[in-house]
Amino acid sequence: MELNVIGSKPVQVSEAVFGKEFREDLVHQVVVAYRNAGRSGTKAQLTRSEVSGTTKKSKNQKGGGARHGALKAPIFIGGGVTFAAKPRSFAQKINRKMFRGALVSILSELNRSGRLRLIDGFGIDQPKTQSLVAKLAELEVSGRVVLVAEGAPEALYLAARNIPYVHVVEASAIDPVSLVGADHVLMTVDSIKKIEEWLA
Repeated sequence: MELNVIGSKPVQVSEAVFGKEFREDLVHQVVVAYRNAGRSGTKAQLTRSEVSGTTKKSKNQKGGGARHGALKAPIFIGGGVTFAAKPRSFAQKINRKMFRGALVSILSELNRSGRLRLIDGFGIDQPKTQSLVAKLAELEVSGRVVLVAEGAPEALYLAARNIPYVHVVEASAIDPVSLVGADHVLMTVDSIKKIEEWLA
């Protein structure tokens, strides 16, 4: 299949990467797993055995109303937590085939919806935000924009860092969360070839 390149002739790409049907279930599973992998899982609370304090019986067994032992019990203020949270990992196992399948599904949907744009190059040689803003306006892209450039110059990263919601990544570093949340994805022809070689 062919993809149009802004300001240049169309490029041939594999339909197995940019023409697949959208699999919402697979994309959802991979996106959730990807986000969970970034969670720290460091929340920790104290149980009644870990709270600092005495374990001496707080009052007499009889004659004082309800019977109770140590004040470290969960029903008292300052006592331990009944089902205390402990550090844990939120990681979920995602096979390589599933991850690549989700990326293919997302890229195909971006292509179908017209949110995937191809260009020869960004033409940003100086780290000037104004130049990149003008370039994006010329390409008629707005909102959350992902710029995918293989071997992107440092000037492009510096020019984009002050623009809200504009993210620059290498072709090998694209992730499902960024792609799903993007209003537009701008890729260079070199990036398309790299992604096609990786996912085909």
